[in-house]
Amino acid sequence: MGLNARISTYVKGAVATWSEEPDTGVVNTLLRVLGRWRQQLILDAYLRQHGAIIWSGPFKGMEYVSTATEGALLPRLLGSYESELHRHLQAFAAEDLECVIDVGCAEGYYAVGLARMMPKVTVYAHDIAEKALIACRELAAKNGVADRVIVGGEFKPTDFEAFAGRRTLVMVDAEGAELDVLQPELSPALAGLSLIVETHDVYRPGALATLVQRFMPTHHIVRVDQHYMPFEPPPWFRDMPHLDRLLAVWEWRLAPTPWLVMRPKAA
Repeated sequence: MGLNARISTYVKGAVATWSEEPDTGVVNTLLRVLGRWRQQLILDAYLRQHGAIIWSGPFKGMEYVSTATEGALLPRLLGSYESELHRHLQAFAAEDLECVIDVGCAEGYYAVGLARMMPKVTVYAHDIAEKALIACRELAAKNGVADRVIVGGEFKPTDFEAFAGRRTLVMVDAEGAELDVLQPELSPALAGLSLIVETHDVYRPGALATLVQRFMPTHHIVRVDQHYMPFEPPPWFRDMPHLDRLLAVWEWRLAPTPWLVMRPKAA
C-alpha cells in the first residue's frame, strides 16, 4: 500500500471514531499526521530535484541522507533547520576551537556539518542508538571527514573530564537526558567548556530552569527560542502554495524547546 493510500485509510478510521464534537487534541493529532504526510510529498519532490544535498545555511553543499533516523528531514535539507542557532554556530566557528562534543548526534547533521564548517576541529559524536552511530559513520565517510568525526556510544557525565583545558564546544540534544548528561558537580571540567543545549521541558518538566540554575555560577547564558528565518529557497519553491512552503520548514515540535547558549565566565 502506498503512502497516499495508507494516509487515506488512517484518516477514514480516525474520523469514523469521532464524536459529533471531537476533542481538539484528537483533531490536532490528525492535523499533525496530515502535515507530515504533505511534507513527505514535498520532500520526495526535493530529492528528485536535488538529491540529498543541503541547499542553504551553514552546512550548504553537505551530502546528507534521504531517510532520517529521527525528526524532520526536509528542513535540514533546505538549510532552515534550527536557523536560530546559525549565528551562534558561525561565531563559534571563528574561535579556533579544538573539539566539538555532540551528544545525541543521530545520523550526524551537526557532527558532520560542524566538521566541514571547522576544518581543524575533531568532533566526538555520541548517541545511544546503534542505528544512529552507523548512520553517522557513513555520513562522515560520505563527506570526507571520517578521520575527524569520532563516533561513540553513551556519553557519561564524567566523560567531560577528558576535555579539561581544551577549547571545546559541547552540543547536547538528548530529548530530556540533558539533565542526566550535564551535571557540573560530577564534572568540574564543564566550567571551562562552551555549551549549546536544547532543553526539553516537554519531556522533563523544569529542565530549562534546572540547567540555568546549574550553570549560572560558571557561565554567561543566552536563551535562544525557535523562529522561522526566511531563506532563499530553490526556484521551484516559489510556485508552491503558501501552506506547502510553511509545511516544508516545519520541524515537528510538540512544544517549544528553547536552546541555551552558554559560555564560560572564566574565558
